[in-house]
Amino acid sequence: MATWSEADELFGAERVYCHTFFGLADGSALAFFQFANEEDQALFDPELLPSPFRHIALRVDADGQAELERRLREAAWSPETTFVLEHGYCRSLYTTDPNGMVIEFTVDVPQVEAINQERAADAHETLKRWLAGDHTSNNTYR
Repeated sequence: MATWSEADELFGAERVYCHTFFGLADGSALAFFQFANEEDQALFDPELLPSPFRHIALRVDADGQAELERRLREAAWSPETTFVLEHGYCRSLYTTDPNGMVIEFTVDVPQVEAINQERAADAHETLKRWLAGDHTSNNTYR
C-alpha cells in the first residue's frame, strides 16, 4: 500500500527509518519497520522486550480521538507513555493498555485519499531505494 522513508526526532534522538504498509482485504494494513542505524534497530526490535514499534493502530474519527485523549488525561493514565505525533498524513494518539501493549489511535488528514494514491504509486520504488541505502525522507506533508 505504501512505503514511508522518514527521519524523526523520536525517543530523544534523530531516527531514520522506513515503514512499509501491506494492505489487507478489509482495508486495514500491516506495517513493518526497519531502521537505518543498526543501534536503533537493536534498540527498537529486541527479541524479547516490548518495543513502541510493535503496536496495533486503529483508525478513529477526530471526535473519538479527542474523547479518548480527554479521558486518558482525566484518568492520569500512563502519562509517560501517552503522547501525540503529527505525522503529516495522520494525527496519532499513542498510549499503552494495562498489559503494556502500545495502541495507536489515528485520524487521517482531509487530503488522505490523494496522499494514499501518491504513496501507493511509489511504494515499490521507495522500498527499493531504501534497501539500496538511500534513506531520504519522502514525507513532505509535515
